[in-house]
Amino acid sequence: MESYQSPEVGRIPQKVLVTGGAGFVGSNLVRALLAIGDIKTVFVLDDLFTGSWENLPQDKRIDAVEGSVTDEVIVRKLVKEVGLVFHLAARNIIASTKDPRNDFATNIGGTLTILLAARDLGRKKVVYSSSASVYGNPKHIPITEDEACYTLSPYAVSKLAGEHYCIAFYESYGVPTVCVRYSNVYGPCQDARNPYCGVVAKFFDALMNDRAPMVHGDGQQTRDFTYVEDAVEATILAGLSDRAVGNVLNVGTGVETSVNDLAMIVAEIFGKTIKPEYIERRDIDNIRRRVLNIERIRRVLRWSPRFTLREGLRKTYEWFIDSKRR
Repeated sequence: MESYQSPEVGRIPQKVLVTGGAGFVGSNLVRALLAIGDIKTVFVLDDLFTGSWENLPQDKRIDAVEGSVTDEVIVRKLVKEVGLVFHLAARNIIASTKDPRNDFATNIGGTLTILLAARDLGRKKVVYSSSASVYGNPKHIPITEDEACYTLSPYAVSKLAGEHYCIAFYESYGVPTVCVRYSNVYGPCQDARNPYCGVVAKFFDALMNDRAPMVHGDGQQTRDFTYVEDAVEATILAGLSDRAVGNVLNVGTGVETSVNDLAMIVAEIFGKTIKPEYIERRDIDNIRRRVLNIERIRRVLRWSPRFTLREGLRKTYEWFIDSKRR
């Protein structure tokens, strides 16, 4: 892919590992990796808690392994085979809030297992997918990577702990690590049937079935919605660039959008006038405003998002309609 051919980045290893690769972002990442051309094998490790093998293309270069990142034997076997690890496996915010003990075991323990294997088996590079949830309710908008973190959920705690482990393993053991902080990623393969999916998929499912989109709270809460192709491109560049090592990088758009505006745009794309229905906010709805400053990743990786919200939602709509026809 042309996006990854520049003087600032190196060549992709012939064998890579994607943990959580059967999930929403992970499966999109796998597809993008296969499209680069130099890849011989993409190992995908997933426990299928929220992922599905159906998300992955039929490609003989995929070696799918059902298992957990907490399983040291499986992790070490896979890490030994590859030159680069994309670590996306995690319990998401809803599951983490329901079961913080399992969140700890998977998000923190699993990350430590990956890093120990990377250290012991040749200092393999690890790209760790974190979350803008670590910022909580920030004091400054847009949010830079230097903003103080206020972890308001077990998920945010575990994602930040994973970042700290990545930095510690880089500083203490020389393991090349990069942390990418995603912000509200949406797009193809985000399945509305999954109870843990994001708001965009839920809005799409509601409009498709002539139901009012359900908005928790007053809808004035804002987010930085990032199209999955953009998030994937940033993630791959982080894996290929030596300049990224040791960094924490925001991955977003720098555009702040309210949930009410999101609902309006989705309705326009569907050509419908259905208005949202407002319901009580959830225990995870404790972030009022979020929009990321992405100047660091522009500077380090020469990356910037290619899709506006409307463009990304339109592409998601096309996928959504096509998937319903199958």
